[in-house]
Amino acid sequence: MVLLNNEVFLNELTKLFQNARTTGSVTVTMKRYDGRKTPNPKGGLAIPNPEYKCLMRAQCHSKKISTVIEQKDVETFTNAYSNLLKTSINGLKRLKKPKKKAMAAQ
Repeated sequence: MVLLNNEVFLNELTKLFQNARTTGSVTVTMKRYDGRKTPNPKGGLAIPNPEYKCLMRAQCHSKKISTVIEQKDVETFTNAYSNLLKTSINGLKRLKKPKKKAMAAQ
């Protein structure tokens, strides 16, 4: 997985959306990230008041990209990301939901 700068991540995500238009889909995940690369030990000392960040990952087929968003950059990144979604997600097909079986006669 490639860790990118926020602006480069958005540019690459745009390319992933364009490639996925014809074949496949793009999976985007976000989660809270405290900057640690290893988990806290069970009985160990935890970091008091860590400055949390946001880890964002995107995947299309075998290409994976990611970025870490600092607290001070969240608002600008979110605005740019929402504009990207508005322009890129315009040809979505509606998912067909499976029909529920009628309730058995009581």
